[in-house]
Amino acid sequence: MADQTTKDEKPLFGRPWIFIRGVPAMKFLPPEGPAEVAFAGRSNVGKSSLINALVGHKGLARTSNTPGRTQELNYFVPDGFSGEDGDLPPMALVDMPGYGYAQAPKEQVDAWTKLVFDYLRGRTTLKRVYVLIDSRHGIKKNDEEVLSLLDKAAVSYQIVLTKTDKIKEAGLPKLLADTAEKTRKRAAAYPGILSTSSEKGEGLEELRQAIRDTVGIAL
Repeated sequence: MADQTTKDEKPLFGRPWIFIRGVPAMKFLPPEGPAEVAFAGRSNVGKSSLINALVGHKGLARTSNTPGRTQELNYFVPDGFSGEDGDLPPMALVDMPGYGYAQAPKEQVDAWTKLVFDYLRGRTTLKRVYVLIDSRHGIKKNDEEVLSLLDKAAVSYQIVLTKTDKIKEAGLPKLLADTAEKTRKRAAAYPGILSTSSEKGEGLEELRQAIRDTVGIAL
């Protein structure tokens, strides 16, 4: 087994990350162990692009201009951990299927929705869900439905605005304030709205630090 002290000295987001598993149904979930943080959002909100930017690996999470591309729970972990003799990665990132894509076949949408909601309700190692909101559109009705489900399931979540480079800089403070007000009374909403741009690299370090704090990792 590799030296754990040496590993722990390597920054969490400064090491390579790898894709380990796509989960099309609950029975294929990896064994519960490391802490998990998940990314949720409407189709085409930029989840895969944000994950790639977070870990500095452009091709890790598949990106597409076609809404509904991500149809599984996709698991990513830092590389270099064997999984043997307790040599587990410190955490996993989970890219969840996008919601709100009406053009997919209804049976497919229903299957994705059931998978996501079963995961949210039943995964004890899930520490937080980062709900991505397109800054150009704000919180829409289907976002509110997901937030309500998270509230009901008592799953901690935090709002992350994406694509902030696509709006006027002067409009960002108002958007942040409006979004904070809309979630202020929600039971499971973690306070503080994060704003990001995967394309410009803005807000990524703040999101990385939020994830470190959530899973209790110093580096």
